[in-house]
Amino acid sequence: MPKTFAFLLIGLFFGVGFGFLLAATTGAELTGHDHAEVDALHDHTAHDHGADGPDHSKLTDVTSPAPQIRLSLHPDGPQSRNLHIEISHFTFAPEAVNGPHVPGQGHAHIYLNGMKIARTYGPWFQLDALPPGRHDIRVTLNANDHSQLADQGSPIEAHAELVIE
Repeated sequence: MPKTFAFLLIGLFFGVGFGFLLAATTGAELTGHDHAEVDALHDHTAHDHGADGPDHSKLTDVTSPAPQIRLSLHPDGPQSRNLHIEISHFTFAPEAVNGPHVPGQGHAHIYLNGMKIARTYGPWFQLDALPPGRHDIRVTLNANDHSQLADQGSPIEAHAELVIE
């Protein structure tokens, strides 16, 4: 056996041993974690919003024709689904985010069980590692300034219910 290979094995043996020793002295545990529990503790609505951040509760009335939105869910594993956001009279415009409202363009906000989990700039989004149970999915269409689009004062949004067994 060449010396290089022997030194590699010795280095791996002592490196792994040192790693376990270091982990044990710092109290680290070799257990998994529950993604749903981590996501529930993390409020995604706080992302990139300072005290003067965008007002998501503001409604921006659209001009005719009003955008239409419909949701469909497609299996992607036992606890994951691909969300398809079908829209008309609306264009996703990621390059214009945080800019002024431009009629007919913007992005979507995705809510899971009432909590905002993401912003999307396209018609597909993966809902990954969902815990078992019933889930309410809501998607809103939003202007570049993040205000929610509305048609005659009614928010433009769609809902879907999902049950993960």
